[in-house]
Amino acid sequence: MFTLTPEEYTQIQNFISEHSGLYFDQRKQYFVEKRVFTRMKESAFSTFRDYYRTLKFDRNTEELQSLLELLTTNETYFYRHTAQLESFIEEAIPLVVAEKKKTGDQQLSIWSAACSSGEEIYTLAIMLREQFAQFSNWKVNLLATDIDRKIISKAQKGIYDSRSVKDVPAHLLRKYFRQQANGLYQLSEEIRSMVRFEELNLIDRIGMRQHREKDFIFCRNALIYFDEHSRKQVVRSLYDSLNKHGFIFLGPSESVSRISAAFRLVKFKKSLSYQK
Repeated sequence: MFTLTPEEYTQIQNFISEHSGLYFDQRKQYFVEKRVFTRMKESAFSTFRDYYRTLKFDRNTEELQSLLELLTTNETYFYRHTAQLESFIEEAIPLVVAEKKKTGDQQLSIWSAACSSGEEIYTLAIMLREQFAQFSNWKVNLLATDIDRKIISKAQKGIYDSRSVKDVPAHLLRKYFRQQANGLYQLSEEIRSMVRFEELNLIDRIGMRQHREKDFIFCRNALIYFDEHSRKQVVRSLYDSLNKHGFIFLGPSESVSRISAAFRLVKFKKSLSYQK
């Protein structure tokens, strides 16, 4: 059975953290070992030493990208954490719209910063189309980014299994999805065309600077995978990406209070958010 020595695990642990911000402590060693071994077999490496040397010194980053794609978690589904979504559409949107009307600005910019296979950003698109009464009078920009190229490609296709759509209200499932002969569900082009997808590493400072002037950022259940240093860096970048009065939504178990004092905690009726 393939196992890493403590020294080898520290090497790969630090390398992954340095290049992605993802941190896997000793409790995750078996998880990491399995994925490293998978990549070694697929790339025909017989020893960890040779594989690690390639990761570290080869200027071609394709292997690192392939490893990161195996390591990243893509657990998501439509209408996940409904209370937050309702706070967004019922309370946060009206607050931002009211501020923008003061200056005549009729654009909304929304970013899913760890979009995985797209269920989150597509949920937001459906909710905006269905529940934002002024939708047709506003220019709505929806951006979704992820470090995993393969998962982005899957998201762009908009094809999902029954588990992903289990919480979609029945009338919206009929309206925006078409069930295929194989039992999968194809999301309508009407919704898919609303979203722009990009590959992005959240600890890439240069890449993050390309994404500014956002009114809402959803970065749910992503910060928990970063080490402390990278977490602070990402939160600073997300803060810089927000417009004044903009909101960031995190996972229910996440908080920026211990990371940054720059945000203002907002207590909505059903959930919490952080405002710039």
